[in-house]
Amino acid sequence: MTRIAVSGHRGLPPRTVTLIDEAIRETLRAHAPPLVGLSCLADGADQIFAQAVLDLGGALEAVIPAQRYRDALPGDSRARYDELLGRAAVVHRLDYIESTSESHMVASARMLDGADGLLAVWDGLAARGYAGTADVVAEAGRRGVPVHVVWPIGSRRD
Repeated sequence: MTRIAVSGHRGLPPRTVTLIDEAIRETLRAHAPPLVGLSCLADGADQIFAQAVLDLGGALEAVIPAQRYRDALPGDSRARYDELLGRAAVVHRLDYIESTSESHMVASARMLDGADGLLAVWDGLAARGYAGTADVVAEAGRRGVPVHVVWPIGSRRD
């Protein structure tokens, strides 16, 4: 069994979503089944990854950073969050109430605890705030968790 965690950018324009979806699926196909994907199910890369894992026959494991996490997501991503959460084989809920950078980083660390690798949908730039993709990639490096970066040519973020 291969367990892959995801961390990645949010606020992706439609063309970038398409490019990233294709790249994620290509990357995941390279792993022998059974595949387990670990995701916090945020809008953007997390939801793209989660859907790809399910579409490829893998199991989804959700790590929810806080009780009010869903409320902090953009309104147009909540229905997809609910759908993916409902399809998760396992759901880990952290004890935080508010959705904060701290709760997000703890959730990312929790995913890395059980991961064989990290798929980072990352432009290679510094995090815009604590617990951003660059911070998760650095944490994976400190732990010796292999990181596979996905950022196809032509991708951009808002």
